[in-house]
Amino acid sequence: MYDVKSNKAGEFISHDEILATMAYARRNAENRALIEAILERAETGRGLPHREAAVLLECRLPDLTQRMFDLARRIKQRFYGNRIVMFAPLYLSNYCVNGCVYCPYHLPNKTIRRKKLTQEEIRREVIALQDMGHKRLALEAGEDPVNNPIEYVLESIRTIYGIRHRNGAIRRVNVNIAATTVENYRRLHEAGIGTYILFQETYHKENYEALHPTGPKHDYDWHTEAMDRAMQGGIDDVGIGVLFGLETYRYDFTGLLMHAEHLEAAFGVGPHTVSVPRLCMADGIDTGDFENCVPDEVFHKIVAAIRIAVPYTGMIISTRESRASREKVLELGVSQISGGSRTSVGGYVREEGEEENSAQFDVSDRRTLDEVVAWLLDLGYIPSFCTACYRAGRTGDRFMSLLKAGQIANCCHPNALITLKEYLQDYASPATRRKGLRQIERELDAVPDDRVRETARRFLQAIEKGERDFRF
Repeated sequence: MYDVKSNKAGEFISHDEILATMAYARRNAENRALIEAILERAETGRGLPHREAAVLLECRLPDLTQRMFDLARRIKQRFYGNRIVMFAPLYLSNYCVNGCVYCPYHLPNKTIRRKKLTQEEIRREVIALQDMGHKRLALEAGEDPVNNPIEYVLESIRTIYGIRHRNGAIRRVNVNIAATTVENYRRLHEAGIGTYILFQETYHKENYEALHPTGPKHDYDWHTEAMDRAMQGGIDDVGIGVLFGLETYRYDFTGLLMHAEHLEAAFGVGPHTVSVPRLCMADGIDTGDFENCVPDEVFHKIVAAIRIAVPYTGMIISTRESRASREKVLELGVSQISGGSRTSVGGYVREEGEEENSAQFDVSDRRTLDEVVAWLLDLGYIPSFCTACYRAGRTGDRFMSLLKAGQIANCCHPNALITLKEYLQDYASPATRRKGLRQIERELDAVPDDRVRETARRFLQAIEKGERDFRF
């Protein structure tokens, strides 16, 4: 039985409901009147239920698909403007006891170099990231209760928050670790994390269990209900996602939206972020072994349909994707990207001659953070290093209320400009600095509130004099 408010994974992610949704979408893939009506309702920016979103994804009418893309662009602009939030992953350890067949961290892999960072190594990695200009990290670690216990993660968070190097500081640590208990989520919340991130990988239970044949991750219900436990532990900013390519994209697209609907119905706030990684090559992993890999044109439709269905959520794309692919999905809905990323343990500070054979996946976009910032500026975006909402307590429903009320232009927009100015002053190359300063001058005029705009101008001037860390 499908029950969006249930706390049982098999009820809020109903296999029968997903199959019925997919059948409904197939039947209506060329139903012009219905698709036009769905697009009209979506114009309000209130989102769409999973069945209607599935119809948009299935649409086989080229002119209406183009209307969908245009609508996704407008909705993204309405809710997020032209800000693109910057972050970097930090891999703590690739020790893992699970047998996930698509991940090189899996226990059977005997060729990958296993490594766990000491606190001193974490310090060196963080200083390297600070020297790039990063302010927001996503911690990553394999599931291993002996090598990566919750105490190790908590100690690492304390280490990261305690590091100050020149003008650098990591102001927010998001955490992507295995499903855990309510008590451990409470401890993460008390440690001051930002968003707790956990990918479902696939919502198809039978396939999920086959893809995770051994280890604690094999338990589909425990994994799928993790976000409920995180919310119960006080973490009200959670990030969900699937790894497109493990199951048919239609199935996982529908499951992903049902999960978002469940969080909204059960806790009053949907996912803070939705990630859309695609299966890619890695050590011992060949995408040719997976029959459901997603081509670019379908991937673009997925991103656009998610943006329309869940307009308030931040959408994340990683360096799995190429520069060209990232440029396309930035238009259609993505609002957060990584830059200068390394997916190996200790990848930001490697000893001379040390091999990098500890990566989780191959990086397609290998540009430096400065190159990514300059590219975004050329495209008309504002690279944002802002963490203000986390630090001001605007999380969960408080952030969503701000977003849905249309106040982003008077809060997030000036905060983005302020943090971009910090980056330009402290880390940017001369060419990037010139581009960024021109962009800030243009964008400052777009702040609607006169008082906010003038306050932002004062903050920007103070940054030139050496002051830091302003926020609205």
